[in-house]
Amino acid sequence: MEMGDPTSPHRHQAIVVALTAELERQAQAGASRIDVEALAGAVETAIDPAPPLSEGRSPDELNATNDD
Repeated sequence: MEMGDPTSPHRHQAIVVALTAELERQAQAGASRIDVEALAGAVETAIDPAPPLSEGRSPDELNATNDD
């Protein structure tokens, strides 16, 4: 099963970890109310994390000697 599969135990665990971490962060910051938007963002990131930055050069780093 993959992370996108709603029945995946890995997906469930990722959501639990994300919610726990975000609630802990909010508690440490002294929040008087739960920031539901931040919780939603944490869950979205857990379910569909950003792809890793690609290695290599960006177009502005290329020149005639290294664009092979």
